[in-house]
Amino acid sequence: MKIKMTTGLSGPDYSLSPGDVRDFPAAEARRLIEAGYAVPDAAPRKEPAVEKPAAEKRG
Repeated sequence: MKIKMTTGLSGPDYSLSPGDVRDFPAAEARRLIEAGYAVPDAAPRKEPAVEKPAAEKRG
């Protein structure tokens, strides 16, 4: 589960600052959210860019 940190947090495998987004196992993510260290990541998912073909001009 992706979460966005609201406070700094470091461990043996990571060092996170406020605003950092990281994927954690669901149970760990819920624990961090409930403790006030993070919020669920609500960043909009980006769709891949699709190029529209140019309009045909006749004249």
